[in-house]
Amino acid sequence: MRNQSILNELFLSGLSDLEVLQLPLFLFFLLIYLMTIIWNLLTIVLIVTNSHLHVPMYFFLGNLASLDLCYTSLTVPRMLFDLHTKTRKISIKACITQLFFLLFFAGCEDWLLAVMSYDRYIAICKPLHYTQIMSWKVCVQLVSIVCCVSFTHSLVHTLYAFKITFCGSGIIESFFCDLPQMFHISCSDIYINILLVFLSVGIFGGGALILTILSYVYIFTTVLKIQAKGNSSKVFSTCSSHLTLLFMYYGSAMFSYFWQSAGHQFFGDKVLSIFYAVFLPFLNPLIYSLRNQDFRTAFQFCLRRIFPQKQR
Repeated sequence: MRNQSILNELFLSGLSDLEVLQLPLFLFFLLIYLMTIIWNLLTIVLIVTNSHLHVPMYFFLGNLASLDLCYTSLTVPRMLFDLHTKTRKISIKACITQLFFLLFFAGCEDWLLAVMSYDRYIAICKPLHYTQIMSWKVCVQLVSIVCCVSFTHSLVHTLYAFKITFCGSGIIESFFCDLPQMFHISCSDIYINILLVFLSVGIFGGGALILTILSYVYIFTTVLKIQAKGNSSKVFSTCSSHLTLLFMYYGSAMFSYFWQSAGHQFFGDKVLSIFYAVFLPFLNPLIYSLRNQDFRTAFQFCLRRIFPQKQR
């Protein structure tokens, strides 16, 4: 280790080294990124402008769309830049700065999903007290707490990331800076860093997951007691989009962090990274909008205002 020179800059491996794939990949992910921006911005605009969507559920959904915009804008533009210029060089300070914001936005989304499940629990299990419990003041406080906790979580990882020294090839096997890939090119003692990852995923991420699971256990218990089939099917339809998103988010992110931080690598590492960094922000608004009647109605109303039908 002493004979290896300490690096001052790192290199992102990108998606592919094949010249023939550079342009198709650039065009494909540029299209995905533009559609992600459009869908999430549309979600935010509809929630802000439509008075029927001024309820806690859509307030949290608007915050989720904002997080998705920020998260994907931290990774995809850099990936497109590297595909176009083939530079792939990044300073250690820039890499760790990107890491800080990625951990912050991911942590916010993690706990925001838990808050959204808690909101559904109150709405379904305690409907008579919903407006009192989930007031606008409480909603703002919950989002503020999520941001503060996520900031602290991200700051701790970032401070310890600055203590890592890098040597060898300096190639991060990804298209953005993330902790597991940074550990693979470290030539310093990263025991504390790995311990922090497992503690944060187990406590920080696990706590949000447990809250989410408990909320839906109570929801499904309540739904099963409902005799009217129409009401129960409506409740399941409302929660199914949230459960779909939770399954995809936790399945990809937690497996990637646990598996790679433990020192394992396999051919699907980049596929997982692409899924939760690129495709999830693209799929989130589609899952909620296409499966939500109120959102579809608001979208149709917006279209009629923009393109009014001529009376015959």
